[in-house]
Amino acid sequence: MPEETLRFEKQLVTAPYIHPDGRAVEGRIEVRTSPVTGRTSRIAFNRAKEKEAGTDRLPDPPPDAQRGDRCPFCHPQVHRMTPRLDPALFPEERLVRGESLLFPNLFPYGRYSAVSLFGRRHFVEIGTADVGSYTDCFINCARYLEILYRGDAQARYMAITQNHLPSAGGSLVHPHLQVHADRVATNFHRFLQKRCTDHHRRTGGRLFSDYLAHERADGSRVIGRTGQWHWLAAFAPEGFYEIWGILPGACSVLTLDRQAWHDLARGVLNTQRFYRSLCRNGYNLGLLCQPAGVVKPELRVVILARSNYAAWVRNDHTGYEVMLGDMTTFTAPEETARRARPFWK
Repeated sequence: MPEETLRFEKQLVTAPYIHPDGRAVEGRIEVRTSPVTGRTSRIAFNRAKEKEAGTDRLPDPPPDAQRGDRCPFCHPQVHRMTPRLDPALFPEERLVRGESLLFPNLFPYGRYSAVSLFGRRHFVEIGTADVGSYTDCFINCARYLEILYRGDAQARYMAITQNHLPSAGGSLVHPHLQVHADRVATNFHRFLQKRCTDHHRRTGGRLFSDYLAHERADGSRVIGRTGQWHWLAAFAPEGFYEIWGILPGACSVLTLDRQAWHDLARGVLNTQRFYRSLCRNGYNLGLLCQPAGVVKPELRVVILARSNYAAWVRNDHTGYEVMLGDMTTFTAPEETARRARPFWK
C-alpha cells in the first residue's frame, strides 16, 4: 500500500495566553485529518485532566428504569402496543430470534425502519448485557434486511444503529437496536461509497483494509481482536472515546454467519465495559452497509461515548461542532487505545 494513498495527518496548533497566576502558557491543540473521510477533528490536550461534571461515578439509572409496566417494549404490552410487519414482504407479524423481537418502528426514518429488542429486561446498565442477547438481536436485524433486500433490491442503503439512553438520542430505556433500509442514500452512505470508489480507483485496494494495515503496522491505536473483527481507536475521532471495529474483506451484513455476529457483540460489550470504567452511561453505535455497486465499503462499526444521562451534565456538542463542523475531544486516540486494551483480554 503506497503511503501517499492514505495520509494520517496531524497539525499542532498553539494558543499563547497569560494564565491568571501570571505564567506565560501555550495551549496545545492537535488538528487531525481523517484518511477515511478527509474531515478534520481537534484534540484539546489542555482539557484532558478537566473534571467533567457527572463523571466521578456511574450515574444512577434513569427515573423510569423500574417502570416496565409503562414501557411499550415490555411484556405483555409489547404485542398490543407495537406495529406489525407488512405481510406482503414478511411471513411473520414480528421476527423472533431467541428473546429478541423485531417489529416496525412506529416513527419511521425511511422506507423501512424497524426496532429489534434484546430481550425482556426493561433496563440494562451499560456493559452488563448478555453477549447471546446482543448476538440474537444483531442476527434478527440481518434477517430483516435480508428479507427486505429479496423483496425490494432498491432499498440497498442499510444501517444498524443504537442510541443508549436519552443523552444519546434514545427515547426509551428498554435496550434495542434500530435497523434501517432505504432507496435514498443517507449522507454517510453516499459519502463513504464515493471515498471507497475513489480509493479503489487510485490504488486497486479496499479503503478499510488499507486503513487497518496502516494501523496494525503503527500499533499505537490498535486495541485488540474478537474473532475476525479488529478494534482500534479512531485516528481522527468525531466523538469522545471513539472506537472502530473493522471486519476486513466483508462487505455485507447479509452474508455474515452467527460467529461473526457473536464476535461483533463481544467487541461491542468490551467497548461498553471500557466506557463504564470511565463512568460513562450513554453511547451511540452505527454499522452501515450497501450490498450493491462495483466497490462496496467493507464493514465498520463505529461506537462513541456521549454525554452522561444525568442532571446538569454538559452536552458533548457545542457551537464549535454544530456551527463550525470540527469535533473537539480532549483525549488522544493513542491514550484511548491504551486504556481500552485491558477490556479485550
